[in-house]
Amino acid sequence: MSTSWLERARRRVEAVDLRAEQEEIGRVARVGDGIALISGLPGARLSEVLRFDKGQLGFAQVLEQDHIGCVLLDEETGIEAGDVVRGTGAVLRVPVGPGLLGRVVDPLGRPLDEGGPVTAEGHAPIEQPAPSIIERDLVSEPVQTGLLVVDALFALGRGQRELIVGDRTTGKTSVAVDTVISQRGSDMICVYVAVGQKSSTVARIIDAIRRHGAPERCIFVVAGAAEAPGLQWIAPFAGFTMAEYFRDRGQHALVVVDDLTKHAATHREIALLTGQSPGREAFPGDIFYLHSRLLERAGKLSAARGGGSLTALPIAETEAGNLSAYVPTNLISITDGQIVLNAMLFHEGQKPAVDVGTSVSRVGGKTQASALRHVTGTLRLDYAQFLELESFTRFGGMSDSRVKAQLAHGARMRALLSQPRFTPLRLVDEVALALALQEGLLDALGLDAVAAFRAAVPGWLDQQAPGIVEVVQRTHALEEAPRAELLAALRRLAERGKGAGE
Repeated sequence: MSTSWLERARRRVEAVDLRAEQEEIGRVARVGDGIALISGLPGARLSEVLRFDKGQLGFAQVLEQDHIGCVLLDEETGIEAGDVVRGTGAVLRVPVGPGLLGRVVDPLGRPLDEGGPVTAEGHAPIEQPAPSIIERDLVSEPVQTGLLVVDALFALGRGQRELIVGDRTTGKTSVAVDTVISQRGSDMICVYVAVGQKSSTVARIIDAIRRHGAPERCIFVVAGAAEAPGLQWIAPFAGFTMAEYFRDRGQHALVVVDDLTKHAATHREIALLTGQSPGREAFPGDIFYLHSRLLERAGKLSAARGGGSLTALPIAETEAGNLSAYVPTNLISITDGQIVLNAMLFHEGQKPAVDVGTSVSRVGGKTQASALRHVTGTLRLDYAQFLELESFTRFGGMSDSRVKAQLAHGARMRALLSQPRFTPLRLVDEVALALALQEGLLDALGLDAVAAFRAAVPGWLDQQAPGIVEVVQRTHALEEAPRAELLAALRRLAERGKGAGE
């Protein structure tokens, strides 16, 4: 009995691998403000995920000769100088797939809602190369924002990068949220990325999209103001990776980043804490490259790549309307146009407070639906002339009847371009409103009746001209005969509104 026991023990000892194993470890030299300086780990790579002994994660942001600047992705509580750090050999990856739709997650894909664990189809790196020129196609399909002032004057296309810029509390987020809500009738997947926003603000935005939009086709990536700087830094990259999953499968995606000004401030904070050299306004020299490599990932893919698209709506905040500040200037030069929101217009009650003079879309009419393009051809010029004429008439009265008529028409144009929040218009509604303005139907209405006319148009068209609604929504075109029928329906509505006003 004892002999067999000894034999078994001998065989077990002989089976043990007693060879030496080599392992690279590092140790925390200093930790604070979401940054850990680590000595050792000579084989660590840039952006490699590092794991601390107590389970926290971080990634290597700066590789110096004598230390590694590690940005923490979790709370630094419990991490102390001397703690062991190990490399994982992997870069940051986030879950992707249809299982994320309708969910609220942090930039690492961890659920923030009550929907249980996220079902991922796979994991993809947060940093991915932008499509090459040969892999891209022309931006030619429209993105309907549902805002008449944008769709009529600054048309957006699938694959475009359009910056939304303006002072604090001028409605930047409202424009982006209305655009997301407007996709409830389209095939676009929407990804809303909140960077450094208050939790209450993000909760209101998510609630608005759930009440008015199609949340089952949206992903909400949230890195709040109270989160670790590392989570805020990776949030836009994670959002783009989640959207690229759908783009690469021939679908269309829209990414809203709210906002890149706070993202730039987080990048500056991390850079200064890790000892990088400061430049203009204390930003590191790579701040332009940071946002350019992010936004270059948007675009329209060629048919050989599946024909999908990724549209980007980054948001930037200015101070006192200064568009020449460092970060807004960088973003304007990277993107394909900007929607500028004016604080003065906002306080005067013009909402959305879009500054027509400084806003531009560098894709423009190439993507605009033909039905809308035919009825808004001179709208921007007419509106600019009205604003100039109005500024002159402030110095004294104008007795000329033609000038008075032009001012009255311009005032109705401005009233029509105002639009309440969370009420995006369909393409056919925008075409109808622009046609009514073009044909002078609104000139007979009182100025206060224009808003009521705009609100009544969708229901009126569904009742009086359902065939035209279906054709315009499907073909994006308006032939001569349907145009005449649509105009007749609008005349009846205008007469009704005029009668009610009298």
